[in-house]
This record gives sequence, C-alpha cells and structure tokens, in this order.
Amino acid sequence: MPQVKLIRAYDHQKVRHNKGYKILVDRLWPRGVSKSELPYEWWLKELAPSNELRSWFDHQDERYPKFKRKYLDEIEANSLSKPVLSFLKNIIKDEDIILIYGAKNEKYNQAVVLKDWLDSNFK
Repeated sequence: MPQVKLIRAYDHQKVRHNKGYKILVDRLWPRGVSKSELPYEWWLKELAPSNELRSWFDHQDERYPKFKRKYLDEIEANSLSKPVLSFLKNIIKDEDIILIYGAKNEKYNQAVVLKDWLDSNFK
C-alpha cells in the first residue's frame, strides 16, 4: 500500500533510488545541493512554513510543539491546502509520496508535520 515517506535532501542516493512522487517541501532550496543532484517532481514551497515561523522556530527542539501547532494553522488557512490535498490523494492511490526536506533534525521539522497532516487527511 502506498505511503508518505520522508527523506533528507542531502541523501541524494536515497532520494534517487526510492520510487514515488517526490516533493521538496522547504521554502528555500537546500544549501549546497545542486538542482541537478536532487530529483523531484514538485517544489511545494507554497505550503512550507512562513518565513516568520521558520525564523522563530530556528530548529530549536523545545519550540517544536508550538511550531507544529502554528504550522498546522498556517496549512489550514492556506487556500492551496485543499487543492494540494486533493491532488495528492490521487497520487497516493498509485505510488508513494516522498517528502524531501533539508533540516538536519529528522524528528523535529516541517516535513514531519506535513506528513502527519497528510496521513491524517488520507484516512
């Protein structure tokens, strides 16, 4: 059964060898990664955390619970969230969705929040 997966942008080989619909979910292009090295179908920067929220979070683990709530509020308020969700519901019928992100912390980042949101809406 297809699922939503997370892969760091810096793990080029893993991104390249995993089959699925690949979506970069960062607002900014990952530092030090050339566009030719990173295979992706869609750069979904429109649903990434706002610059203000991203700057406030600053990848500080203790801020993650509040970051998650604020980011989910941003997603729900975004006019693109429903069309994106509808599109991805069709994709996941046939293949995995791979969310690509640049954060060092694999546990506390926006891709984890987005994956949880997608998973809860795909049920």
